[in-house]
Amino acid sequence: MPFTEAIFLALETIRTSKLRSFFTLLGIIVSVGFLVAIVAIIQGMNAYVRDNLRSSMIGTNVFQIRRTPLVIGYLDDSLMREIAKRPRITKEDAELVRQSFPDAQAVSLQSGWPTPIADITARGRTVGSVTVFGVTPEYQTVQDYSFLEGEPLTQADVNERRAVVVLGIEVAEKLFDDPAFAIGKHIRIVGREMTIKGVIARKGRVLGQSFDGFALMPITTFESIYGRRLTTTISIKLGPSAEFPEAMNRAEEAMRLAHRLHPGEANDFSLDKADALVAFWTSLTGVLFTLIPTVVGIGIVVGGIVVMNIMLMSVNERTREIGIRKSLGARQRDIRRQFLVEAVMLSSFGGIAGIIGGSLLAFLIRSISPLPATVTAWSVGVALLLGAGTGILFGVYPATRAARLDPITALRQE
Repeated sequence: MPFTEAIFLALETIRTSKLRSFFTLLGIIVSVGFLVAIVAIIQGMNAYVRDNLRSSMIGTNVFQIRRTPLVIGYLDDSLMREIAKRPRITKEDAELVRQSFPDAQAVSLQSGWPTPIADITARGRTVGSVTVFGVTPEYQTVQDYSFLEGEPLTQADVNERRAVVVLGIEVAEKLFDDPAFAIGKHIRIVGREMTIKGVIARKGRVLGQSFDGFALMPITTFESIYGRRLTTTISIKLGPSAEFPEAMNRAEEAMRLAHRLHPGEANDFSLDKADALVAFWTSLTGVLFTLIPTVVGIGIVVGGIVVMNIMLMSVNERTREIGIRKSLGARQRDIRRQFLVEAVMLSSFGGIAGIIGGSLLAFLIRSISPLPATVTAWSVGVALLLGAGTGILFGVYPATRAARLDPITALRQE
């Protein structure tokens, strides 16, 4: 039997039993659709975190010099004891680093841990749990802030310890409804009257975390209210074409000179990029990727068993047809090929239907959420292989059984 004829016979059999074919393939459709959709969603989440969390928390093309390393997760006791012995990052350190980076877009100093959370009041309204930062003016460049209203903090604000503040749009809207009305108004933070100088445009939310509920004040004013923090962070924003490894080595040299560290002594500071945040998230999604094969495998096995049972039923129903074909000269391999092609075609259609369903679900997620869920070529390839492979694996036995039928016995079958 030519291979093309086997394909046409398989298509005709599937066409005449559409409903049975659909329910036969339901397990494969669901499993393949789950694979395609989940891979698209996870990779979309990774891209979203990589592109948004990094820029929202640290800034684009930015690395930091910190007393405490940027670690998400558990810090063991030995590391905590070692960090406690480190000197604080000072304004003098920031100035020396600034001198070492004349080509940087900005070098900023900002208050660190413990970060105060305050209630802000104005005109009888109160906004609670506002994160307050003390910063130098360059911090606003480091974070890629754009101003919706008003103007940014300046060096004069820092030098003169002015009682001015810049608000995130979320705080300004809650206090004044329209952020434009906030400029020049007075608010109170821990009993201290401050004048609103600017309102920063919306940054949005990442993983449910808002990046618009904050207040920035000159670091000198901040320290007069809250005192010096246990940690202070220097942020260096480089140009788009800058080489990060070379720049971080330069910053390391500047800090070692500032802290008078001898050759061979370990650094008493940390240099970090946002890669730690992205790596943490990637490790979480990596756990999901390890679970996906198990779930998909169970679904495929169940779907394959159903395909095998239906094919065995089909062999029983078409016993007389098989006997007629054999009496007309069909060989065992012809019969085996016919039923094996039918099983492969059947499961491949299930794989294609699953790909379509998973793609539609990924498109829906992308339409109603900020996640750039996109179906990848490799997941489609794996899905097609799973479909065809299921047909081969679970279709061999029914095809072999059909091929071994005795033609005389088969012709007697009613």
